[in-house]
Amino acid sequence: MSISGAALDIFCGIAIVLGIFGTLIPHLPGLILSWAGVLLWAIFTDAGSAKWWAVGVATVLALVSTVLKYVLPGRRMAKHGVPGLTLFIGTVAGIIGFFVVPVVGLFLFFVLGVFLAEIIRLRDVGGAWPSTWKAIKAVGFSMLIEIFSGMVIFAAWGAAVLWA
Repeated sequence: MSISGAALDIFCGIAIVLGIFGTLIPHLPGLILSWAGVLLWAIFTDAGSAKWWAVGVATVLALVSTVLKYVLPGRRMAKHGVPGLTLFIGTVAGIIGFFVVPVVGLFLFFVLGVFLAEIIRLRDVGGAWPSTWKAIKAVGFSMLIEIFSGMVIFAAWGAAVLWA
């Protein structure tokens, strides 16, 4: 079954781009939305085998980057001496913040949670700041991983659209 090519391409392209922005905007599912856009396009287009190559690339990128966006920043923070309990407290605070303050609560409460956990652990406000700064950089690194992966998914999809 095939839907109008241009309309389907535009709709799925918008879904992929929204998925990339979903990294920055809460309540948008990020790479899941980008992956779903590619899958939807593949199901309803007559693009031959290129469509399944695009789905395969999108699937691998979405899965690998989802793992990497948590593992790599966590390792970097642990390497710089930020304890796992501090990360756990920051994560719980971030989840609470997600519901308390729309749009920016996740980020703000994560950083605040890390900062407060480090103040309690170190009993020193000045000493808590380096760990907090590392947490801020780790969040940014995680976002960059997801944005880059979304852009590569978009490029793979675009190549498949042009190939078809």
